[in-house]
Amino acid sequence: MKMRQSFAQFEQAFVEQAQEETARRERLRRQAAARARDRELAKTHKRGTLRFWGLVLTLVATAVIVTLVMFQALYLVMG
Repeated sequence: MKMRQSFAQFEQAFVEQAQEETARRERLRRQAAARARDRELAKTHKRGTLRFWGLVLTLVATAVIVTLVMFQALYLVMG
């Protein structure tokens, strides 16, 4: 009887350990997925900010160039 009880206890401990390992693996997988999402969001945000400033600089440069060319053309026409 004692042997069966210890075997049942051993089997129960094994099942519990397997369940704990499964839960641990799932928790680690979720944490890794969350870190990957965070990295992707940070990278997307950084690219978006860079593109925004590139667009702003392009628009300002275009306005400056158009203004200079306009005044040069006006000088040639009036001059």
